[in-house]
Amino acid sequence: MEEWRKIPTKTCQHFVETYKKRLSAIIAAKGGHTNDHCAELNNAVPTTPMLFMKPSSAYLTESSGPILIPRGCTDLHHEVELGVVIASECRDVSVDTAMSHVGGYALALDMTARDFQEKCKSKGQPWEIAKGFDTSLPVSRFITKEELPEPHNVVLWCKVNGEDRQRGNTREMVFNIPTLLSYISGIFTLQPGDLVLTGTPAGVGPVKAGDLISCGIADLLQCQFAVAQR
Repeated sequence: MEEWRKIPTKTCQHFVETYKKRLSAIIAAKGGHTNDHCAELNNAVPTTPMLFMKPSSAYLTESSGPILIPRGCTDLHHEVELGVVIASECRDVSVDTAMSHVGGYALALDMTARDFQEKCKSKGQPWEIAKGFDTSLPVSRFITKEELPEPHNVVLWCKVNGEDRQRGNTREMVFNIPTLLSYISGIFTLQPGDLVLTGTPAGVGPVKAGDLISCGIADLLQCQFAVAQR
């Protein structure tokens, strides 16, 4: 663990492999979403971010295998998101200082077993089985702050088998990055290497075994993930 902490986040291009060496679970919290996404799921626009976690086993890097549909799931959805990589311990930080704790970014897919999620919501249960299953967090390579100087004004997109599904600008998110980090760090401490998901644009939808998901950040980066049945 101490050896992991000596690795500078800003120069850690293989940050996911580093994450997987950690002994503790990786934090993946979010709550940004756009108003349009809230509307498409018939959810009220939140007044505070909604938080949940994914374990380190949820991570999937490009070319390391397919997204696996969990057994029993009949409605797996894609949600493309900008992920924020934490560079330094983040506890009770203010909105004004929050960005100083950011080491870089990653593009992520928050794969969601929607049928599992709806069943959990109807029973008032946590969503971990819908959000934290193996391969539920495909991620891109590490993106430096220099590569993405304006994270609050960038287009995220997602296609399935070449068909446009999601396209939206991060400026449309309900909560911006400093607000998310300040809120989260007031509840639990974010550690170097943690990844914070920031919300998804409208257009989420189902995928099935055999599909190919393509996603990207404007013209800066794109990646692909196949979908298979576990």
